[in-house]
Amino acid sequence: MSVNVLGTDHFTVKHAAELYGLDAWGNGYLVIRDDGHLVVTPERDPRYGIDVYEVIQRLALEGMRTPVLLRFPQLLDAQVRELANSFTRAIQEYQFGGKFLPVYPIKVNQQRPVIEGLLASGRRYGLGLEVGSRAELMLAAALPTPPGSLLICNGYKDVEYLSSAILAARLGKQVVVVVEKPFELDPILDLAARGEPVPAIGFRIRLRARGSGLWEKSGGFASKFGLTTRQLLAALDRLAEAGLQKNVTLLHFHIGSQVTEIRKVKSAVREGGRIYAKLRSSGVPLRYLDVGGGLGVDYDGSRTSSDASVNYSVQEYANDVVYSIHEVCEDEGVPPPTIVCESGRMLTAHHSMLVADVRGSISGIDPEPPLLTGKEAQVVEELAEVERTINVKNYREFYHDAVEYRDQMYSLFNLGMLGLDDRAKAESLFWTVAGKTVRFSRKAKFVAEEFVELGLRLHDKYICNFSVFQSLPDHWALDQLFPVLPIHRLNTKPTKRAALVDITCDSDGEVDKFVDRKDVKEALEVHELIPGEAYYLGFVLLGAYQDTMGDLHNLFGRVHEAEVVLDAHGEVELRAMRRGEDASQALRYFGFDEEELARSIDIGLRARVEDGRLDREEAAGLLDDYRARLKRYTYLI
Repeated sequence: MSVNVLGTDHFTVKHAAELYGLDAWGNGYLVIRDDGHLVVTPERDPRYGIDVYEVIQRLALEGMRTPVLLRFPQLLDAQVRELANSFTRAIQEYQFGGKFLPVYPIKVNQQRPVIEGLLASGRRYGLGLEVGSRAELMLAAALPTPPGSLLICNGYKDVEYLSSAILAARLGKQVVVVVEKPFELDPILDLAARGEPVPAIGFRIRLRARGSGLWEKSGGFASKFGLTTRQLLAALDRLAEAGLQKNVTLLHFHIGSQVTEIRKVKSAVREGGRIYAKLRSSGVPLRYLDVGGGLGVDYDGSRTSSDASVNYSVQEYANDVVYSIHEVCEDEGVPPPTIVCESGRMLTAHHSMLVADVRGSISGIDPEPPLLTGKEAQVVEELAEVERTINVKNYREFYHDAVEYRDQMYSLFNLGMLGLDDRAKAESLFWTVAGKTVRFSRKAKFVAEEFVELGLRLHDKYICNFSVFQSLPDHWALDQLFPVLPIHRLNTKPTKRAALVDITCDSDGEVDKFVDRKDVKEALEVHELIPGEAYYLGFVLLGAYQDTMGDLHNLFGRVHEAEVVLDAHGEVELRAMRRGEDASQALRYFGFDEEELARSIDIGLRARVEDGRLDREEAAGLLDDYRARLKRYTYLI
């Protein structure tokens, strides 16, 4: 696909959209305008959109230069609508007697604008919250959730956790405490024994079915959470003995954060639905069946079961969930449940984009072969002859000759028989030969594996002003793919291919895997850098988990953030601008106080003044400069 698009004589924005796969993974929210700018279209109408490049220029005038994380809250609203409407259509199509309630797991993105935006958008759909810790529970208890929505309590639970859940219930929240380990039942029974109120109870079951993709270990018998069938029945017996069976309202399972195959979803829902039906027919008053998360995002646009994709749509997911549960309930003759879905990834992934500027490039190939004087060592002259005479017919043989000459050169150098200048010329000549070899090999019908690998080694590296560890932790930790593309110049053909390296001093701070419908690319199609002109790249679909899991490697802190919306008149509005962390804030996380640091500098400067190496005025200026630098953005300015 990419080769054909780049081979065209007249490159257009349509070619750019195909090259980067916008129509495949963009979910209709991204278009490229004729001026080559990337545009976000919250209503999927190309006539009304947010020009990302123009937004970056406006933020720069506010003193917020890249890297900047842009949030598009209207995409949260669109995703909530898509999820709720998909289940509504499925319920109508299969004449399902139950209802649907969406629930947002706070852990997916705990940022206030995200949670508040989702609650505002989901109010008419009864959007509830799922929490996995006491801190998240205390937050959820204070948030304005709609009547009838659920507050589902997962995670490890102690007495303090349960007391917090009871507080939320007394505030009018519809709280369900989900028992995920057998021992979590003990403090609930202790509450009842003391005559204290007991919240509604749910059980997480450990299915035989497993998910697929990077997070498939969330399901199956070896998963971290969930009760076995025997443990579930024993727990229900204990509750019945305590007179608490009436409190059991929900059955829950979860098979992964990004389930890539729809057959895995269907298998899990059928199994979970059957367990629900059996329990319901035995007298357990279940009202809700929580199918967990797992509704995936097609990050690469391939619509396959690869780790970066899903082989189904949101509507297909809803259809299969509703139909499978409906079929089981009809077969067992039990009332259908209210279906609960915790699809945090699907709700949030699309809404945020990181924009970073490129600060330079690294290339292993000199633009021109070195000039020779005729006095070089023989091995250098041999490499020069290969460089002059290699062509499309002899490149295989001549490249192997060049490898042999290069190895000879290093041996001679290590023995002290070759000077540094000859080594430099030989290295430059070899990599020039390598570059020609790759170009010639691409003209063949079959490209040998060694030349494919050689081509990967010759890619440029574009140095980007951001931290992979802070902004794309899942790429570093799990090789998760995220779409990346320029936000401007998309009406001109990209003439280079490059991996992207960040500004940390860690070799893992690199993005060297990129989305493609048919493959995983090792390099991104990029434009030649123009001296004096900024070049911006957008990292897309970062809204799920990346905000909350980034770290402070090299003390690079949170980046600038801004919400961007289209107002009622189609004008772009910037709001909720939040400056990124400065050096003093990043240092504070690790116990360093800026005043203590400044005092230490002051002591050192006073000593320099006393021994005559600095005058007092110069020392005072240096101290002021140090204090000012502590208040600056941690990224390149």
